[in-house]
Amino acid sequence: MSTQFATLPDMILEPMVRAALMEDLGQNGDITTRAVIPATATYTARLNAREDGIVSGMQIARIAFHLVDARLKVETLLPDGRPCKKGDTLMTIDGSAASILSGERVALNFAGRLTGIATLTAAFAAETKGTATRITCTRKTTPGLRIAEKQAVLHGGGYNHRFGLSDAILIKDNHIAAAGGVRAVLNAAKSSVSHMMKVEIEVDTLDQLTEVIATGGADVVLLDNMDTPTLIKAVEIAKGQVVTEASGNMRLDRIAEVAATGVDYISSGALTHSARTLDLGLDF
Repeated sequence: MSTQFATLPDMILEPMVRAALMEDLGQNGDITTRAVIPATATYTARLNAREDGIVSGMQIARIAFHLVDARLKVETLLPDGRPCKKGDTLMTIDGSAASILSGERVALNFAGRLTGIATLTAAFAAETKGTATRITCTRKTTPGLRIAEKQAVLHGGGYNHRFGLSDAILIKDNHIAAAGGVRAVLNAAKSSVSHMMKVEIEVDTLDQLTEVIATGGADVVLLDNMDTPTLIKAVEIAKGQVVTEASGNMRLDRIAEVAATGVDYISSGALTHSARTLDLGLDF
């Protein structure tokens, strides 16, 4: 499993968590809890895993509880990136019962969603065992949650692709069509790109790949929707000249076969758009 991830500063994640709490608490706060739970009641709650997985979202869960009530004592027992088993306690929260209940759903929504992404990513990464291929995500993320979902990919042993439209050049088929072809679009990119900016270009055929290499200017080539025999040929053509990334129709049951072609990266939108929320619960 990759150990490349580091904990982000809370201040980067806090606005996203604060927005989720504002959505849930609305104008009047938690009226149910306020009506039925004495303000002086205290409790120790346990955030438990109800199935096996790879933990993610504990940092965000802690932020959620502390935004509701900074006096809560939150202890993470299984941090992000660690495997968990059904029945494991991932976190304990001690203090005002009302505060715990008010933060419960937002904390669980994030933790379950992100643990699901990390768990699916780990399953993809496991299929590359014995190869140098890395699993990477895409921009197919939940609007507003990209930074958290991409962090969950790291927790699962994957790697991050670009974060948005502004941090790397990725020339896709529509760019090529609008610009007038592979050579035209690469020449345009080369004339404007910073020395600090990577350039990736998508190709659908081996002829396009050959033209990309002959033209120059690309650091990475995205091999889109190619069958396995074609991928093998593409990796042979590109070897030592550009980084290769296989994308399109990258299902879990195909990853081992694709990794065996020698491709450098496999990108899959499924890591974030199709991950199942892992069953976590807050038990009093």
